[in-house]
Amino acid sequence: MYALNLPTYKFRIKSTKNKYEIFDIVRKKYVVLTPEEWVRQHLIHYLIEEKKYPISLIAVEKQLTINKLTKRTDILVFNTDGLPHIIVECKSPTIKISQNTFDQIARYNLKLNANYLIVSNGLEHFNCKMDVENEAYLFLETIPNYKP
Repeated sequence: MYALNLPTYKFRIKSTKNKYEIFDIVRKKYVVLTPEEWVRQHLIHYLIEEKKYPISLIAVEKQLTINKLTKRTDILVFNTDGLPHIIVECKSPTIKISQNTFDQIARYNLKLNANYLIVSNGLEHFNCKMDVENEAYLFLETIPNYKP
């Protein structure tokens, strides 16, 4: 798999029927190990181990409906009141982060109203705080730490 611009973690990986699977600690099951999943699993562990977000506040591939279309957030972190706090959009390391990626996560946020948006391909990370009043992103150096 790809070397990423994230800390390395010990993952449980197994080979099944000519494909690899990685254990997702949030969904508590093995999932197919695609390049995008590799990024997602690194970011999940980063949020839990480095930024101290409780696993109980994290959802993976949370379904939502936008304009009668079913979509899924890659990672959704809730606050302690159960409201969306951070939306994370993961891309494969081979995918360049573009305006389309930001448009995608912004559409999700019109429905979810999260405080922070994160877009990452594992190599480049864009961390934004929502400025609702000015309808803008405020780019941050890093992902905010968990604050109960």
